[in-house]
Amino acid sequence: MPRIAKIWQQIDSRFIRFIFVGVLNTAFGYGVYCLMIWLGLSYWWATLVSNVLGVLFNFKTIGVLVFENPNNRLFFRFVLCYVLAYFINVGIIKLFTQFTSVNQYISGFIAIVVTALFSFFFQKLIVFRK
Repeated sequence: MPRIAKIWQQIDSRFIRFIFVGVLNTAFGYGVYCLMIWLGLSYWWATLVSNVLGVLFNFKTIGVLVFENPNNRLFFRFVLCYVLAYFINVGIIKLFTQFTSVNQYISGFIAIVVTALFSFFFQKLIVFRK
């Protein structure tokens, strides 16, 4: 039983760090997204710009602060995660903006929450796996 408790503590700690780092990364990404919408870009382009800039910032914060892995060779897998997350994000925004009265700002926020959950598990199991 102590081994299970230790594993759970690691998972719990890693997930909590992911949440805190994710709040910082999300604020950065959502800020860029809102700025791009305000500048007149479509949600497709706004999401793309915020994700590209976010990837550069997030790779180190997540790798080092969450998964304690500074290995730069994992960047390709990390980018793959963000490419998949981009399409999930845009798909959710498209669904909300086309089939509901929810605007692009709120749709973008909802999409971020769903995409964050996907990202944690993908990064844990594929990108920064031990």
